[in-house]
Formats: sequence, C-alpha cells, structure tokens
Amino acid sequence: MKNLITSSPIEMLTPIWQRLLQRPSVGAQDNFFELGGNPVLAIELFDEIARLCGRELSPLLIYQAPTIMALASLLEQDAPRLTSAVPLKSGSAWPPIFIAHGMGGSVMEFFELVKHIQLPYPIYGIQAKGTDGIDAPLEAIEDMAQYHLDSIKEIQPRGPYVFLGHSLGGLVAVEMAQRTSSSGEEVALLAMMDSYPHASHLSVGQRVGVFVRKIKRSVASRLKKKKMPDERLQSLFLSPATLRVKAAAQLALSLYLPHYFSGEIKFVQAAVGSIFPAPEAVWGHLARSIHVETVPGDHNGMLADHYEAVAAVLSRHVREALCRQ
Repeated sequence: MKNLITSSPIEMLTPIWQRLLQRPSVGAQDNFFELGGNPVLAIELFDEIARLCGRELSPLLIYQAPTIMALASLLEQDAPRLTSAVPLKSGSAWPPIFIAHGMGGSVMEFFELVKHIQLPYPIYGIQAKGTDGIDAPLEAIEDMAQYHLDSIKEIQPRGPYVFLGHSLGGLVAVEMAQRTSSSGEEVALLAMMDSYPHASHLSVGQRVGVFVRKIKRSVASRLKKKKMPDERLQSLFLSPATLRVKAAAQLALSLYLPHYFSGEIKFVQAAVGSIFPAPEAVWGHLARSIHVETVPGDHNGMLADHYEAVAAVLSRHVREALCRQ
C-alpha cells in the first residue's frame, strides 16, 4: 500500500484507533463501536487513512470491518466494496432485523436508533448499491429490493423475516415484504417509518393537498433556522458517491408504484411537518391492514433527535411480532 512500506496495516491503524477512541490500548479484535466509536469518528478514521495511505475509502466500510484486524485485511484489497447488508448490532436470538436505507443510502443514519433498540436479535443495516463510489447506484425500487433480498437470503435463507425502513427505505422494505410473501415465505413484521410513495402516485385530491402543504412548509422553512449536522457528517452526505445515490433514489421514487402487501403495515409517523395525507389514506388499500403510531419530531428529526421514542415503538412491534412465532 502507498506510504506503508515500513509498517503493516495493523501497526498503522492501532495508534490511530487509540487516539480517536482515547484508549491507552486497543486489541486487534476489539470492535470500533463497542469501544465508543461513532459515525463522526469513523469519518476521522478514514480521513487519517487517506492521509497516510493516499487512498480515499468510504467510512461506511467500518461497518463491515469494525476491528483493526478486519480493517487491515480490507485495506490490503485493491478496491474493497460495500456489502448490501452490514451488521449494526450483534444478538443472541433469531431471526435478525433488517433496516433499509433512506434517500442517501447510508446506514449511518441508524447509529443512535440501533443503540436504543433493546432486543436480543442481531440488526443489519441495508445500504444502497453505489455508496462506496465504485458500483453504479440502482434506479428502481424493484431492483433495490431484489439486490438486498439476495444478500438477506445469504444471512437468513428462510423466514420469518423482519423488515424495517425509514423514508425511501420504507418503500424498499414494503417491496421486499411483498416479494418475500409472494414467494411463500413469512414476513413477521413490516414497519415503515414516515415512508410515502411519490406524490404523483396519489389521488388528485391528495396531490392538491400535498402541493398546498409543500408551499406552506417551504415558506415556514425560510423563516426557521435549520439545525445543521456536524461538518464531517456533511462531507459524507455531500460526497460525489452519496449525491449519485440520492439522484438515483429520486428517480426510483418517482417511478415506483407500490404493490399490494397481504400482511399488516406498522407505520411510525413523524408528528411534525408531513406534507402527505394520513398514512391510512395512502397505504390503507395497499395492505391487509395498517397500524399507525406517532412519534415526536419531523421526518429527519425522528431519527436524529427522537431516536429513543422510535426505538421504543419498533422494539415493541418486533417483540409482539416474534412472540407469535
């Protein structure tokens, strides 16, 4: 590797981890997140790797290589790719929980949420193809769902399945649930967090309401100072790879017409600022039934600021769904 002639990857990484995590010693098999690592520190870690090695790699790789040993092995690869399903939290029970990505395609938005889901099940984040800047992003929800299901089936070949999704991820989750159910496998839980199809797929009356509420929210947002994320997180959100993924996601959203799901939708609704009609009006005819709960915050704030409330609702839904198995 460039600039690493006199030291091994492990020797290079160890002092960086010690400094960033403020630890006097770090073992080669210690988990980055269990030592106190977070998305901001992951970005700093990969910035340091880029400075020392001359290699620009996605900080999202920390999820599939969360130890010094695993990351050192990854750094020896010419072009390490991000996998679709990455472990966010270990667990001793079964089945696992799968949470699908939002518009930006990154699982980093689930960091706080996952920490507060108090369940014994392993949790996997489903992130978009192309977030590594290597592969081209997918431009159809149907393709995203199948791409992720192929990875999920390698982890969990048979049901019951637990699918969660926020924003665009809710559409990916409902498509995965519909396909899984149609193939004869059981979906124990489908939970969508503030997820809606594109306004063009709503009824005429609903579209008019969305248009009016969108104008009102636009005016209000100009008068309100927005809380900006950490500058280092902004650098990730605005990276060329993320912008390409977002553009592909916008296209996929505009084209996607949800299919009927023969099970129940557990819908977690943000209390503030939605421009869409009531979830029952949007999803009621697209599922056997729908159960709606409201949590504090707006579309983004529900995960950024009110993750404990969302985690409590999701934890209860998972427990109730799996206790029936």
